[in-house]
Amino acid sequence: MEQHTARTGTAARPVPAARAAEPAPPPQLGRLAAAGRWLRALPRPRPRLTGLGTGALTTVVTVLGGAVDSLLFDGPGVFFGLVFIAVCVAAAVYVRPYDLVAAPVAAPIAFAVGITLTADSGDGSLVGHVVGVFTGLALMTGWLYTGTVLAAAIVAVRALRQPSRRRRSPRCSAAPRGRSPR
Repeated sequence: MEQHTARTGTAARPVPAARAAEPAPPPQLGRLAAAGRWLRALPRPRPRLTGLGTGALTTVVTVLGGAVDSLLFDGPGVFFGLVFIAVCVAAAVYVRPYDLVAAPVAAPIAFAVGITLTADSGDGSLVGHVVGVFTGLALMTGWLYTGTVLAAAIVAVRALRQPSRRRRSPRCSAAPRGRSPR
């Protein structure tokens, strides 16, 4: 301790015994902890979408993404899938706590509507369109599962972070028993 004081000219603070025995965390864990603190410090968006609004937003944006992809690249593809995943994540983040189930439920419905409205119809007949819809649904299931699972995971985390809202029955409460005032 005298050596430290002699070199720096300041008195060294004593290290508590409990902290001195702890090994330093590996550098990767320190980075992860710092990233976690940074994520927790970010402002959280205020959820505003109702269940119906979540379904409508997911469907409209997915159909628009499919229409743009069909115009640019002749049928729904990667752009459609990326737009679908982005809107699924946004819907899961912005849905109201009361309507959390709506985000993962609306995702596959919006995907099916988007594929149906923007699928390649082949020769232009009804049969060609139906075959295009089923082909699109079969070939793009990875995008469907990814968007739905991401929405479900975000909703599950949000549901677990909510406080329990169960009300206790009057029999279990500490309030005095008796008749309620009129």
